[in-house]
Amino acid sequence: MTCDEDDRTIAHGAVAIRGNRIVAIGTQGELAARFEAAETIDAGNQLVMPGFINSHNHTPLMIVRGMIEDRNFAPAYTRSLPNVHALSEEETHALSRAGAYELLRGGITTAVDFYRHPRALVAAADEVGLRAVISGRIHDADTAELAQGHYVHKREIGEATLRETLDLIADGERRDNDRIRFDFGPHAADTCSRALLAEVAALAVGRECNIHTHLAQSQKEVDHVLARDGMLPHRLFAEVGLLDERMIAAHCVFLEGEAIAEVGASGMAVAHAPHQNARVGNIAPVRDLADAGARITLCTDTRSADMFEAMRLAVASARIRRKELEPKSRKALSWVLSEPAAALRLPGVSGMLREGDKADLILIDLDSPNLVPFVEGPGMLVHSGQSLNVDTVIIDGRVRLRDRKPVGFDGRDIVREAQRVGARLWKAQGIESPIAEPA
Repeated sequence: MTCDEDDRTIAHGAVAIRGNRIVAIGTQGELAARFEAAETIDAGNQLVMPGFINSHNHTPLMIVRGMIEDRNFAPAYTRSLPNVHALSEEETHALSRAGAYELLRGGITTAVDFYRHPRALVAAADEVGLRAVISGRIHDADTAELAQGHYVHKREIGEATLRETLDLIADGERRDNDRIRFDFGPHAADTCSRALLAEVAALAVGRECNIHTHLAQSQKEVDHVLARDGMLPHRLFAEVGLLDERMIAAHCVFLEGEAIAEVGASGMAVAHAPHQNARVGNIAPVRDLADAGARITLCTDTRSADMFEAMRLAVASARIRRKELEPKSRKALSWVLSEPAAALRLPGVSGMLREGDKADLILIDLDSPNLVPFVEGPGMLVHSGQSLNVDTVIIDGRVRLRDRKPVGFDGRDIVREAQRVGARLWKAQGIESPIAEPA
């Protein structure tokens, strides 16, 4: 299932890969006649399709999974949690490794990931082989104060968090491959002062990068920016020069009327997080934003790496909001494939299976009981698929998951180390895990 411009599905199909590129797509007979393969993967009774693209994530924040959901909308604004803003680089790395491994297991071949200690995120993505867009988390609000409900902006915090990203970009210029790119990640309009946002906008000029942020994710954010700057958050982004087609903004829940029209007209992309929104009773106006001109992309925002679940929730929430049987399954697939690919602008990554593109593809096990009878691909994948159906993942031409098992790294070691670190951090908050420490 190519998911290309012609939506070709090829029975008894084959894909030829040389290096990190797809060099041919056709029937098995056609490709067998053209190529002598050094290695052949038998994909009998499997569906070959493009890998998923997750447009917004913070892998270290899996530390609060299963805990934040019943407490508040986001960790940065919540007291009585492990001090996630103060994680050491080693702790960040341990948690990010588990997050990256989970993304891979879910068939995600490209992920946006930003948080403090971004070098730890890079190391995690490298270990499991993800294609990734990574940034530090830029802000000048004191997160310790923020967790207590107070906005206190400090110039030294802004300088330190911005320096993390600038150092990361400098490191990236010395990398010998383009599988990982480095972007700017100002956290949000309420946690960044106008001066810091303007500085980010100036630094981004002339660079081939995106701006990753949160926009209108809570009424608290909207009210604070209105009081502090006399305008809505998206207008603050616009005034400093950030609101344009380079921006990928998560959530976009508390937008209405004129704000939707202005955000859509900018050409920015929405990183729609239906998991995150729905758990606190929110539904983002994604179809209104799309009608106004915004791109719609899907993300899991660390809630779960199951993009099938994200598609289902996105479809269901959009239909609830408008009381219509839209969007259809093929549109939902485009939100995890071609739309985020276009928004990220990564060379050779289209969210399709096309000759000349980077070889990022996944194999879905059609012997799974939840995928029978398999008649129409998009509908079955969106409405019945699960991340557990992902059998094999190829990224940049390399097999990274085969028969649901990691290739080139020890998945069990990654999971157990994350459990040790997470349990220790929660114990410091007075909450002890019932799971014995792994041997």
